[in-house]
Amino acid sequence: MIEEREQRSGGLSATVSRAVCGGSLVLAAVASWSGLLLVVQGRVLPGWGVSAVLLVLALVLRRVVSRVGRPAGASRLLRKRAVWAQLGNGLLIVMAVLGTVWGAADDLISNAEYHVLRPAGLEGCTAVVRETSFLSIGKGKAYAVGRTGLALGKSGSWTVDDGYRPVEAGTYELNWGRDGGLLRISGTSTDPVVRGGSADIHCGW
Repeated sequence: MIEEREQRSGGLSATVSRAVCGGSLVLAAVASWSGLLLVVQGRVLPGWGVSAVLLVLALVLRRVVSRVGRPAGASRLLRKRAVWAQLGNGLLIVMAVLGTVWGAADDLISNAEYHVLRPAGLEGCTAVVRETSFLSIGKGKAYAVGRTGLALGKSGSWTVDDGYRPVEAGTYELNWGRDGGLLRISGTSTDPVVRGGSADIHCGW
């Protein structure tokens, strides 16, 4: 009776670990190729960074699950499902790794900098800006980060001549109202904004 309970408990833990592992791989793959970012205690973790954390967690859980193994009496159907699950997980790992490397390389090549703008709006709604410069073009993206610390996509973008970074230089305005915030970007006479220049900051969650 005790051995049977231990086997059931071990099977349940392996099932839970596999589920968490699979979920982490899915989230890692999605995060690596999406425009999300996470703000934790005033520090910005871009999507590729979130993906890297989830990927490490999934690989650790996968190693634990592989040690547990399958029961000796597992049916042929269960073994086939396990093979397909391994193939699916392998594909997710490849996608997550490629997305993470691509995102990290893009941040490195474009010398990306992330800025958490103050003050925050109502209920902690915060504007976060990613600024990059490559050759003679400067680009920026604004994100709205709510109480969860997550931004699932950009709220606006702009392009500035000559690699100018308006937020870093302080040539911007952020005004908050009841319905959210409005971020206005300004260039200079020699480095004007050539596209975009404003973003509505609305935090839905």
